[in-house]
Amino acid sequence: MSKIMVKAGSVSIGAGAPVSVQSMLNTPAHDIEASVLQAKRLEQAGCDIIRAAVPDKEAVSLIYALKNSVSAPIVADIHFDYKLALECVAAGVDKIRINPGNIGSEDRVKAVADACRIHGVPIRIGVNSGSLEKSILAKYGHPTAEALCDSALYHASLLEKFDFTDIVLSMKSSSVPTTVKAYELANEKCDYPLHLGVTEAGTEYSGIIKSSAGIGSLLLHGIGDTIRISLTADPVREVVAGIELLKSIGVREGGVRFVSCPTCGRTKIDLISLANEVQTRLASVNKNITVAIMGCAVNGPGEAKEADIGVAGGDGCGLIFSKGEILYKVPEDKIADALLSEIEKI
Repeated sequence: MSKIMVKAGSVSIGAGAPVSVQSMLNTPAHDIEASVLQAKRLEQAGCDIIRAAVPDKEAVSLIYALKNSVSAPIVADIHFDYKLALECVAAGVDKIRINPGNIGSEDRVKAVADACRIHGVPIRIGVNSGSLEKSILAKYGHPTAEALCDSALYHASLLEKFDFTDIVLSMKSSSVPTTVKAYELANEKCDYPLHLGVTEAGTEYSGIIKSSAGIGSLLLHGIGDTIRISLTADPVREVVAGIELLKSIGVREGGVRFVSCPTCGRTKIDLISLANEVQTRLASVNKNITVAIMGCAVNGPGEAKEADIGVAGGDGCGLIFSKGEILYKVPEDKIADALLSEIEKI
């Protein structure tokens, strides 16, 4: 984890603060109503930080609307136009995403740095494989991990000239190995908080796999302070996946831990449908418990003996158990209701 901590509104990033989950609105920036509704859905799903694109001056009004509608910190995503950054800071935004090297002369960089310092707004420098400077590409030949890291540190140096260090860095590639190495290099070379992500990761299925491989491996080695799982999907799915990833590697607690077996020839109930139904019905449950859906009584209670509540499938029935002890038997069509009933008692 980074040594430096920055604050985006109420959320701390870096220096041992809990790893936060981010997502980005994909509604049109000028559709205020749709954007606010989506932001509320993201917040309800557990999103810690919400980013919104600000492509032009008219879109700055979205920042005002979001700040009045949700409590999660808002990040303005800005490219090239430093005036938009200044207007978003004036609108009360909690964080800016901009690359200082892309906004023109040093006086423009200074103007953004000064405004953000005065208002306590951190800046995320977001480098990806498609945005590298020509000089860096010429040096490395293609978007290598070293190139990504050098670019991020170059942009940071432009802010450091004006004594601005409330910086978060990201160096994203669509290649998992390149992404991982870039963050490892940055972790060695600076103390800034790191925003983890694999860019252009793909649709929900492939994107979650790629993101989990890259983000998960870094977090397990103590690298990374905030994450976004980028998916070609509903942004709410990014949040759900991000939270599940953090829970699975032990850096976030709370909420249901769901365990289910992969089934085998001993399974005599429709375990796949049951597992999907139970997990869906548990989506709104915020208890710190483990729920297990196991295929048979041979290993079920034993393998999942730490579960607070679970079921082991029988022949058209299920054995409801808790902490490895069998409680009672129910017919297959009553299993889900029985589990939810037991969970309500916990």
